Amino acid sequence: MTNPLQQTIEALAKEKGVDPEIIITALQDAIEAAARKRYKNERLRARFNTDSGQLELSVVKVIVNEVTDQATQISLTEAQSLYGDEAEVDMEIEFPRPTEDLGRIAAQTAKQVIFQKVREAERENIFAEYNQRIGDVMNGTVKRFENGDMIVEVNRIEAVLPRKEQSRAESYNQGDRVRAVIRGVNKSTKGPQIVLSRTDPALLIKLFEQEVPEIYDGTVLIRGAVREAGDRAKVAVYSRERDVDPVGACVGMKGTRVQAIIRELRGEKIDIVEYSEDPVAFVSNALSPAKVQRVSIVDDGDRVMEVVVEDKQLSLAIGKKGQNVRLAAKLTGWRIDIKSEEEKRREVEAQFAGLEAGTGSEDTPAAEAVEGEPAAEATEVESAPEGTTDMAAAAESPSAEASGDSAEETAPSGTSTQG
Repeated sequence: MTNPLQQTIEALAKEKGVDPEIIITALQDAIEAAARKRYKNERLRARFNTDSGQLELSVVKVIVNEVTDQATQISLTEAQSLYGDEAEVDMEIEFPRPTEDLGRIAAQTAKQVIFQKVREAERENIFAEYNQRIGDVMNGTVKRFENGDMIVEVNRIEAVLPRKEQSRAESYNQGDRVRAVIRGVNKSTKGPQIVLSRTDPALLIKLFEQEVPEIYDGTVLIRGAVREAGDRAKVAVYSRERDVDPVGACVGMKGTRVQAIIRELRGEKIDIVEYSEDPVAFVSNALSPAKVQRVSIVDDGDRVMEVVVEDKQLSLAIGKKGQNVRLAAKLTGWRIDIKSEEEKRREVEAQFAGLEAGTGSEDTPAAEAVEGEPAAEATEVESAPEGTTDMAAAAESPSAEASGDSAEETAPSGTSTQG
């Protein structure tokens, strides 16, 4: 292509990643918009001549029998005098107009129209491409910071890593390389379209797929992942083959595979647990690294489970500020109530004491121990303070305080989806 305008169109189309026809259409619209300031009442039409490589402007008039508007109509007699008998009513005739003398303001208008059309086409292409890649991991470079948000350049496209999607354990400087997962793509006309995240569990899953060949080829499946970015994460894995240990495959020899992921997440602790169809076994595994003594289902409908651990394991099972049990509840989808053996023993003793008091009364039948209610319900009412630990004991005992924290922290977590 030897024409300078055609070369410019091709170069711009390649740089912006758009079809050259879109740029040609933008040029035609720009010339028409600019010419309206000069030829105000006339009907204009711009066309790009591919043979000459020039933009041509013309005024379009319709052939009519009786002219009512000189700017847009031409009589049949005049049209036939120009084009012979071929001219007929309702046909359109184009009259060329020069583009060189449109003026500076018209040129500025044309420039704005071109930029707007090209920008809209570019954003449509970005949305169409990256909307299909939500959940993929992208590598980028930190370009600048805006009110706490990080602007990242990805494949010559600006993406945003919002403050709420940044891990508190991480800090970046301008020019640093950053790996993040695509959280979403928007169609807004201002600002970056691609929204990235460093806190989404999808980032953890993708990192495992990259580091563990068994996950990549489908031998080992990730059945769920939860995170509190910068602190701790839990991943449930399952093996399709008996000979493959899912946890061992993810950990790697001497922990090389999981250590690579921990380094990428700036030291975030990762618990890899084995998934099980049995909810009791799954909850026991999910509370790792704590060792569980007994697990029992309290309410299958509301998905409530009671876990008993050794007194020394209580703080480990609950975790710092309830973090371990909270993540386990999110991972499994069950509300978990953790108790120590001492708490459980006191609760059972209280239940027996209540039963003995109910059966030892000669005047009141056992079935109506509390105002006509069944004895089992009366026992539950009496034993409730012991099961949840009274306030005086909670103030003195560290285990009781941790248990109370567990009850508060895990209540909302039990409503999360199953892994």
